[in-house]
Amino acid sequence: MALHAPGRRVARWLAGAAALIGLTLASAPQTTQAALPPVVDGQGLPSLAPMLERVVPAVVNINSKARVRVRNPVMDDPLLREFFGMQNVPRERIAQSLGSGVIVDAAKGYVLTNNHVVEGADEISVTLHDGRTLPAKLVGTDPDTDVAVVQISAPNLAALVLADSSQLRVGDFVVAVGNPFGVGQSASSGIVSGLNRTGLGGRGFQNFIQTDATINPGNSGGALVNLRGELVGINSQIFSTSGGSIGIGFAIPSNLASDVMRQLITTGVVKRGTLGIQAQDLTPQIASMLGTKATQGAVVTQVRDNSAADAAGIKAGDIIVALNGRPINNDNDLYNAEGLLPANASVELKLLRDGKFITVTTHLVAEAVSSSDGGKLDPRLSGAELAEASERVRREGLNGVSVLRVAPGSRAANNGLKPGDLIVAVNQVQIGGLDDLRPLKSRHPTQLLLAVVRERALQFLQMQ
Repeated sequence: MALHAPGRRVARWLAGAAALIGLTLASAPQTTQAALPPVVDGQGLPSLAPMLERVVPAVVNINSKARVRVRNPVMDDPLLREFFGMQNVPRERIAQSLGSGVIVDAAKGYVLTNNHVVEGADEISVTLHDGRTLPAKLVGTDPDTDVAVVQISAPNLAALVLADSSQLRVGDFVVAVGNPFGVGQSASSGIVSGLNRTGLGGRGFQNFIQTDATINPGNSGGALVNLRGELVGINSQIFSTSGGSIGIGFAIPSNLASDVMRQLITTGVVKRGTLGIQAQDLTPQIASMLGTKATQGAVVTQVRDNSAADAAGIKAGDIIVALNGRPINNDNDLYNAEGLLPANASVELKLLRDGKFITVTTHLVAEAVSSSDGGKLDPRLSGAELAEASERVRREGLNGVSVLRVAPGSRAANNGLKPGDLIVAVNQVQIGGLDDLRPLKSRHPTQLLLAVVRERALQFLQMQ
């Protein structure tokens, strides 16, 4: 049975919609098959196809492989390996991760993706829309925002233009492009459902675009574009009770991803500013002690000497209720807003002190993090750049030494150490920072067993 053609009113609506969103009107010959007519009253039906033809070549598939050591006490003893006939049993396994990425610089081959797509990878390959598969070099990662940059080298690459994500409004049309479940490149459309989403669980700084465009596993790192085909976000995660999309997806805004990318390309790391304070949620008990009727805010508990907060005159007991005009409901809001700003950014804070509101301004100071060459501490750590754990890590209750970089082919790399690792114990003794590692230089223990937190899991590395 043939479908009924839309009436003139529907035709006029379709034409108006096409003009409103600026879509190309596709034309096609008439057909006798049972389908929607390509032309109604002389007007073609609106289509996303012309825009997607420009976007899809810039969206790539990313395959990362990581060698994961299989720790077994039997395998550590050569006599037991021989007794049980396990001489040739592999002592590591290969873990693979599939995701997506977006080419943002065709000339230099820079590709934006998610940190969790390439985290801990030993090998990364990128497959282009035309079928070419290329080796990729990891430029840098930022676990705090879940952004990573990889680089490929090939002729005739296509790239997307980055839009100003601050201009997005709830209700704007968007399209998600990626490789869900590894089935091949796919596109799904929707709208911007919300902006500045935070508090989604997990670590890091959050400022997500929420969309009902379908995002599924494998879409991570893919493109969220506007109807002009400009990149407005990097698809990052979904809220789901089943593992599949239920229309609540989240993307990292292009402005945030662009700033992180610029720093990773320039220096390999992301430097953030800090106020230099510790804070906690304003609870009814604390409010009563401070003699205030306020119910929300972040209470300053400590101000570091010579910090940005110290220079602005902020004191312990002050209640921070807004930062640059955005409400601060709890300490997580404060740390998140602080972490999303670059070093030296101007900050206006609204405080409640002694029952009165006051406003102070200051500039964030780059967090000073001491670092060290691992090879100077112990030869088995050669090739690793180590640093004190960041404030964000310490706020999560973790202490230790962060691994900033690991040179490919170095002794540290061959021992399984990877960028992003957090060393929390050495030879089963908990450490708090670099000062606890420095005695290794003089002691040079025969055994060097590191306990590291990687991808939120604890594992052990026997350094050879």
